[in-house]
Amino acid sequence: MLRVPPGAPVDLEALPARATTGFDGDKRSGKRASEHHAVELAALQERLHAASTAGDRRRLLLVLQGMDTSGKGGTVKHVVRAFDPAGCRIHAFKAPTAEERAHHFLWRVDAALPGAGTIGIFDRSHYEDVLIARVRGLVPPDVWDRRYQEINDWEQTLAADGVTVVKVFLHVSHERQRERLLARLDNPEKHWKFSPDDVAERALWPAYREAYEAALARCSTEAAPWYVVPADRKWYRDWAVGRLLLEHLRDLDPHFPAGGFDPERYRAQLLASRASLSLSEPG
Repeated sequence: MLRVPPGAPVDLEALPARATTGFDGDKRSGKRASEHHAVELAALQERLHAASTAGDRRRLLLVLQGMDTSGKGGTVKHVVRAFDPAGCRIHAFKAPTAEERAHHFLWRVDAALPGAGTIGIFDRSHYEDVLIARVRGLVPPDVWDRRYQEINDWEQTLAADGVTVVKVFLHVSHERQRERLLARLDNPEKHWKFSPDDVAERALWPAYREAYEAALARCSTEAAPWYVVPADRKWYRDWAVGRLLLEHLRDLDPHFPAGGFDPERYRAQLLASRASLSLSEPG
């Protein structure tokens, strides 16, 4: 229900950011449901990692994008809580370094991809190169315009190589963003999360909305669709992202690999070694 159909236009103003699409309960029941998600997510992650030890190359990549205060960091914390850190790789993309700018824009993203059996999470991603690069005019229009197809081709290659790409746009309203920025200013313990640039970026809201609508419409494909998650309600945002991950991992349906040995043989050896140790003990 949150999926952007391939080729369909996107109008973010027509999508309510306070919706609870697919969930009929309240905040309390939503949090309980998220706790239930966590149990199954942990079990599926373990199976995915175990399958990789037998040569299964499949892995999952969660891409999180959204306006400031949409909750990318909070979503990462919620998702990671369900997983074994050893099988989860998180990468937060910042402004590219001089070395990264010297390469193709997807070069640094390739280097951050999860390995077989791993769940990767991108806090921002390669889509910054058709978002901030477009809004701020960091590259000419013909450059960012051709990047949409480059992204589609790259994501198609990932899918063919066993990567399940789950792309989530956290949809926060203009008013809720204002409330969250003010809350950061009102709490000295949250000042570290505030930057004067946040106000300047907020002034560009219409341009960012247009850029996001273009990215969602042009880069939602069968191989790597976009999902628009209403993010004004944090509890629903967390439930929806957890549910999306759960559905994709269920579809992967990883299995524990066979051991490739006779367990009864080694069971007998272990039991025999215990018996011989008992007989050798004095008294």
